[in-house]
Amino acid sequence: MKTSWSNRLSYLGAGISIALFIIFGFMPGTLVSGLIGLKILSLIFGMPVEPSVFSRLFLAVCIFFGVFITALVFVVAGTTVGWLLGLAIDSLKREKKEAAEEKGSVRV
Repeated sequence: MKTSWSNRLSYLGAGISIALFIIFGFMPGTLVSGLIGLKILSLIFGMPVEPSVFSRLFLAVCIFFGVFITALVFVVAGTTVGWLLGLAIDSLKREKKEAAEEKGSVRV
């Protein structure tokens, strides 16, 4: 089965974006989502947040969702960029092929 450049480059973009997420996105995603979770807990329970089971569980869920959303943004953006580059390459190749076919039909 012949695959197009848009498929190939979308997979490549997804792989590169996962690597970039691991290098540049994991720690900031954890930090920001942890701070947001602490801010929400301080609004609910008051400023010195007690280390209860609920507050720890809520903070863990906030961190998980923050990291998940950060990874989702990285992967969707990388895949989209790769797919768009692949579409551009496919379009250029299709135009070149059509131009070559036109030249061939004019000679006949």
